[in-house]
Amino acid sequence: WLKAGTMQSGFRRSVSALARARAPTNVQLQRHFAAAAAAEAKKAPTGRVSQVIGAVVDVQFDGALPPILNALEVQGFENRLVLEVAQHLGENMVRTIAMDGTDGLTRGQGVLDTGAPITVPVGEQTLGRIINIIGEP
Repeated sequence: WLKAGTMQSGFRRSVSALARARAPTNVQLQRHFAAAAAAEAKKAPTGRVSQVIGAVVDVQFDGALPPILNALEVQGFENRLVLEVAQHLGENMVRTIAMDGTDGLTRGQGVLDTGAPITVPVGEQTLGRIINIIGEP
């Protein structure tokens, strides 16, 4: 009869040979990730500022609306202005809350959906450091 070790080592050899034959190279992985990132950037919903009332900013989108609590970034503003989606108003409009001053914000300015909520770094590296509401030092 067959020894158990012989069958197992033969099985291991065939599995490892199969894995080597089908394993993507590092270059293939880089191309895949670059293509995925480019496709993701194209899919990121963009909108326009529709109305500004103090810290409340209404944004109109052409396509799908971003989920509630997503972070939006205003394009072409003198400093980084992050908006957080608070409410869907209907008719491709969302109501957002600005995380900084809106002085100088005008109707029609571009807004980009980041695809994620506002995040703030945490851990031992941040102990004793002052970080604002959008995670900047």
